[in-house]
Amino acid sequence: MLPLTQDLLEQVKAIAIAAGEAILAVYQRDFSVEQKDDDSPLTEADLAAHHLILSELTKLTPAVPVLSEEAADIPWSERQRWTQYWLVDPLDGTKEFIKRNGEFTVNIALIQQGEPVLGVIHAPVLDKTYAAAEGLGVTRQQHDLIETIRVAVTPAAGEVVKVVGSRSHYSADVEDYLSRFPKHELIAVGSSLKFCLVAEGSAHLYPRFGPTMLWDTGAGHVIVKVAGAHIEYQGIENPAYHREQLKNPNFLVSAL
Repeated sequence: MLPLTQDLLEQVKAIAIAAGEAILAVYQRDFSVEQKDDDSPLTEADLAAHHLILSELTKLTPAVPVLSEEAADIPWSERQRWTQYWLVDPLDGTKEFIKRNGEFTVNIALIQQGEPVLGVIHAPVLDKTYAAAEGLGVTRQQHDLIETIRVAVTPAAGEVVKVVGSRSHYSADVEDYLSRFPKHELIAVGSSLKFCLVAEGSAHLYPRFGPTMLWDTGAGHVIVKVAGAHIEYQGIENPAYHREQLKNPNFLVSAL
């Protein structure tokens, strides 16, 4: 297994930031949008980031395989032999990218024995990078300022509970869940930034009662866990990140 070192974390951060620069090169000009087989959008920025990350991770750790959203057709017969792998969403929040609202991210996670143990989320437009690894803590970097972050203190009875939700996937199930909190504030944001808002204490809850894939959650999972939050899954205690099914069950990220 790769040892979880600060040097490894910094190198993965550098790869995520470089991928962000490749994305911004497309973001700042006209670009075309294709539809994938599942009707989700695909841009040349997704592919540019994917190829850069794949190349750099392969140079960094030649023996560790990579599972990326843009190359996810690796059969389970091969993946089931993996004891560790990189899990990548080269552009999480393609819809936000297309809307040009800046709320998209680069997600890179290291999975060992089915558990996410290192994660980096980089938001290129915001110039924010969240990074965490087991035993190394969790930080947020914006420009040259690096800060250690932690989840918010549980609000007292009667205080407002801050809930972060998807800008593109708000559902009736989430609305029903929120009804149990008479005083709540809903913060809408795209991509895996929702994990980051819980990790840094800007929100207490992130309910996701809709489809997500492994690469949508791997990096965020590490970041919120190291920051002090926990994830509850619907119908299952803790689904491993080493499994045939790439789709996640519904989940709740909670700092309460």
